[in-house]
Amino acid sequence: MNGEVKTFVFLDLEATGLNGDRPKITELCLVAIHVSSLENPVTDESGEVQLPRVMDKLCLCVDPGKPLSVKASEITGLSNENLNHSEKQKFDSQLINVINEFVNRQAKPVCLVAHNGFYYDFPLLKTELLQQSEDFPGTMLCMDSLQAFRKLEDPTSKYVKGRHNLAEIFRRSFGREPNYSHFAEGDVLTLILVFICQARQLLEEPNYRTWEQIRPMY
Repeated sequence: MNGEVKTFVFLDLEATGLNGDRPKITELCLVAIHVSSLENPVTDESGEVQLPRVMDKLCLCVDPGKPLSVKASEITGLSNENLNHSEKQKFDSQLINVINEFVNRQAKPVCLVAHNGFYYDFPLLKTELLQQSEDFPGTMLCMDSLQAFRKLEDPTSKYVKGRHNLAEIFRRSFGREPNYSHFAEGDVLTLILVFICQARQLLEEPNYRTWEQIRPMY
């Protein structure tokens, strides 16, 4: 069914604020899953989809070097104080090397997946990379799961605020609240679960872009 991508790296970022605030990353999480685990999900006794047993994780907190907005701090639980007290380092070339090594360990080709990724996560990550005079290979693939779910439900449907946010998709898929929200690893694991529930449909006609098509946020 999926003859191209071998590994999907699910990604989520937390940051100091929204796009117009010229945000900086405060936390990032990448979880790599082989396509075979997405196409052959494991379920429990009740039939509920479970997370794959084989997952590689990279989760890091980052000193943003600028104040977090009050709203961002309330939502994520991160603050300049707790990041400083834990002596977190800034987004630098060493962190980029860690990300590259993580991705390079995966079976290729690799596709990054983020919810609302084309609008927020990918442009912000690209901005941070370019500020360090670095970048990912232009041929790396990306998928925005928000757009993918919206297209899957009804390609002609109008935008309905909130209908395709991650928590709402999880509620429709599992009939309960997600276990964790608004920290990077929790949101990534939630995304993986809802993705697996409809993986076959999502991978039949994937809406990929290449990394070179992603424009920096600022």
